[in-house]
Amino acid sequence: MMSNGYSLRASVIDTLIRTKRPDVPMRVALRNTAAVVLPLAIGIYAGHPQVGIGIAAGALDTMFSDQPGPYQQRLIRLFLAALAAGAASLVGFLIGDLILPMSLACIACGFFGGLLVVFGPDIARVGMTSMLLLVITAATPTDFAHALSGGLLIFAGGMLLAMFSIAAWPLQRYRPERTALAAVYRGLADLARKPQKDGEAPGLSDAMNVLQDTLLGRHHAHGRAMEAFRVLLELAERIRLELIAMAELETRRDGMGEMFRNDAARVLTAVAEAIDAAEPPQRAERALATLQASERALLAGVTGMGLTAHIQALSGQLAAVVRNANWAGSRGEERAQRAETALPETLRSASALATLRANITPGSVAFRHAVRCAVVLTLAFVLSRHFDLPHGYWLPMTAAIVLRPDFAATFNFGLLRVVGTVLGLVLTTLLLRLTPDAAWAHIFLMGVLCVAFRYLAGAHYGIAVTALTGTVVVLLSFEGVDSNAAMFDRVLNTALGSGLALIAYVLWPSWERHRARSALSDMLGAYADYLDALAGPADRGRRHEVRMATRTARTNALASVERMRAEPGTPAVLQELAETLYANGNRVARTAMTLEALIDAGEVPAEWSHVGPFIREASNELRRQAEALTRAEGVAVPPTLREHQRALFEALSRVKDRELAEAVGRLTDRLTDNVDTIAHVVTRRSVAPA
Repeated sequence: MMSNGYSLRASVIDTLIRTKRPDVPMRVALRNTAAVVLPLAIGIYAGHPQVGIGIAAGALDTMFSDQPGPYQQRLIRLFLAALAAGAASLVGFLIGDLILPMSLACIACGFFGGLLVVFGPDIARVGMTSMLLLVITAATPTDFAHALSGGLLIFAGGMLLAMFSIAAWPLQRYRPERTALAAVYRGLADLARKPQKDGEAPGLSDAMNVLQDTLLGRHHAHGRAMEAFRVLLELAERIRLELIAMAELETRRDGMGEMFRNDAARVLTAVAEAIDAAEPPQRAERALATLQASERALLAGVTGMGLTAHIQALSGQLAAVVRNANWAGSRGEERAQRAETALPETLRSASALATLRANITPGSVAFRHAVRCAVVLTLAFVLSRHFDLPHGYWLPMTAAIVLRPDFAATFNFGLLRVVGTVLGLVLTTLLLRLTPDAAWAHIFLMGVLCVAFRYLAGAHYGIAVTALTGTVVVLLSFEGVDSNAAMFDRVLNTALGSGLALIAYVLWPSWERHRARSALSDMLGAYADYLDALAGPADRGRRHEVRMATRTARTNALASVERMRAEPGTPAVLQELAETLYANGNRVARTAMTLEALIDAGEVPAEWSHVGPFIREASNELRRQAEALTRAEGVAVPPTLREHQRALFEALSRVKDRELAEAVGRLTDRLTDNVDTIAHVVTRRSVAPA
C-alpha cells in the first residue's frame, strides 16, 4: 500500500477532471433558484429593481445553508445564515468607505467566522456568508437609512429562501427523517447482497452518522412517529451486526447463508421503498413471509449459536422492521408505539461557548484557520483599497471563499475558482450577446445559470463556479455593470485572491502529517474501548454508544489519511503507515462487530466468562499500541496473547455448543492476528516522521 508521493502536475489534472455525482436533488436547486429569481423579476416589473436585487442577493448568498436535515434544524440554520448576512451587510454599507474601521471589522468577522468550522461545515457556511457580504457591501457605502434597508433586504432574501426550503413542512413533516432512514435500509440491502471484504471499513458509516444526527441530534423533530423512527434506527444497527457476523461465519458450502441474505435484501429494499414513500409496507410483508418460509426450511432440526443463531436473530429483527415501517408510514403518527431512546453520549451537544474556548489555542486547526481568515480577509481588503482596484471586492471575496482549513481544499478551490471565473465570464459574455436585450431574457438566463450552479456545486466546483460567475454577472447587469468592461478586473482579482489564500496557508500551515498519528491513535483507542465493552459485556445501550464513538474515530482517521495524501511533502513512510493502520483497523472493527453479534442475539452465553478476559487482554495491548504510536516508538505484543488464545480455544473445545466454540475460536484467532499485525506495523514504522 505504498504511497506514490505528492505530484503537483497530477494534483492539478486530478482537480480539473475529477467529478462526482450531483448530491443536490433537482427540486432543491429549483426552489433555491426560485427564491433568487422571483423577487428580482417582481422588483424589476414593479419598478423597484433595487429591492429585487437586494432580496435576490440575500437568497443567493444563503443558498448553501439549505442542507438536508429535520425542518426545525434547517430553519434555524437558514435563519442564522440570513441574520449573519444581514448584519454583515449593514456593517459593510455603514463603514465601507472607512479603511481603519473596516479593517477591524474584517479582522473580527474573519476570525470568528473562520472559528465556526469547529461546529461543522453547515455552521461554517454562516461564517463564510458573513465575510462575503461584509466585503461586497463595503464597495457601496451609504447612509444609515439606506444601509439599514439594504441589510433588511438581504436578510429578507435569506428568510425567503428558508420559507421555500420548509414550504412542505405541514404536508411532509417527516420527509428528511424518512429519506435518511430509507438510505440506510437500502445500504443494508446492498450489504446483505454483497458482503464486504476483509480490511474494508464496515459499511454504512456515513449514512448511519447522517441518520443518527437527523433523529437524535439537536433540533430533531418530535412526535409519536419519531418513536418508530428511533426503533428503526436501533434495528438498523443490530441488522448490520448480524449481516457482518453472517458473512464472517459462513463456512458451509451449501449456500444457506447466501440464500437467506438474498431473501433479507429483498425485505430491506421493500422496507426502504415503503419508508421513502410513506406508505404501508405491503410488499415488505410479502417478502418477509417468503423469508420466514425459507428460514423454516433451512433450519429444520438445526440448533446452535453460530450461523443458525444469526439467521434466527436476523429474521426476528426483519419482522420488527416491517412492523415499525408500518407505524412510520403515512399513518405513523396514529400507529407508532411509545418507545424511549436516550440520546447517546457521543451526540450530546456540549456548550457552544465551551467548544469555542477549547479551540482558542495555536494547536487547534480551527484557531489557525480563524487567524488565517482574519489576516487574509483584512489584507485583501486593504490591498484592494490601497491600489484602488476596479471591482476590488472580488479580491477579498475570493480569498474568503477559497481559504479552507486544509491545504488540499484550499489548493483545489483556488485552482477551480480561477478557471471557473474565466470560463464563466467568457460564457456569460457570449450568452448575453446571443439573448435578446430584454429583462425577461436576462432573468431567464440567470435562472438557468443559478440552477446549474446549485445542482453541480457538489459534482465539480469549477463548472459550478462558471455558472455562479454568470449568475452574478447577469445580476449585476441589472445595476448597469457592463460585463465586458469588468471581465479583466474580475479575473485579476480572482487570481490574486486565490493566490493570497494559498500563500497564507503555506506561511502558517496546519499540515496533516503533524496530526495524523494522533488521529490514528484515537482510532486505535476507540477500538480498544469497543473491545472493553464486549469483554464484560456492557449492556446493549452502552455498546451502541461505544460503537458510535468508534465509527466517528474511524471517519476522522480516514479524513486525516485523505488530507495527508493530498499534501506536498508528506513522507512516503508516514503515508504507508497511515494507510496500513487504517486498513488493519477496519479488520479489528469487523472482528469486534462479529463478536458483538454473538451476544446480541439473546442472553450472553455462559462460556463468555472465558472469552471476556481474553478480549480485555487484547484491548489492553491495542491501547498500548495506540499510546506508542503518538510517541513514534514500537511496543511488541508479548507472546502471552497468542498463548491465551490457544488456551481459550482448548477450553471451549469441551463445551456442548460446537458452533459457538468454533465461531469464538475463529474470531479470537483473527483478533490476535489483528493486534499482532498492528503492533508489527507500529514497530516497523516507528521511525516514520511525526
